[in-house]
Amino acid sequence: MNANSQQVLKGSLSVIILKLLEQRERMYGYEITQKVKELTAGEMAITEGALYPALHKLEAEGLLTTETEVVDGRARKYYSLTKTGQTEATGRTADLLAFMQHLQTILNPNAFKPAL
Repeated sequence: MNANSQQVLKGSLSVIILKLLEQRERMYGYEITQKVKELTAGEMAITEGALYPALHKLEAEGLLTTETEVVDGRARKYYSLTKTGQTEATGRTADLLAFMQHLQTILNPNAFKPAL
């Protein structure tokens, strides 16, 4: 993934996190990075340097709650959506999809013209 793709990913990271947690209920950080890699066949990679600040920001916004469990002798922090987070996941996903449709129209205007 090139630097420009990384910037686009960073801009949509909160939506990605919210959507994954909406689907999976609770996940820990490394699990999120691996799921994104798996779903995109390795085309997208989230770095820890981008992920954890995004998780902390979403938690500060009241959209995530955390729970720490000890797994194999190590503390693991699980993230889950709050009720507000569930609402935001739906809204932000819809906003991003609408934005992508508008972007597609701008980048490829002939793709959506009806055939005459």
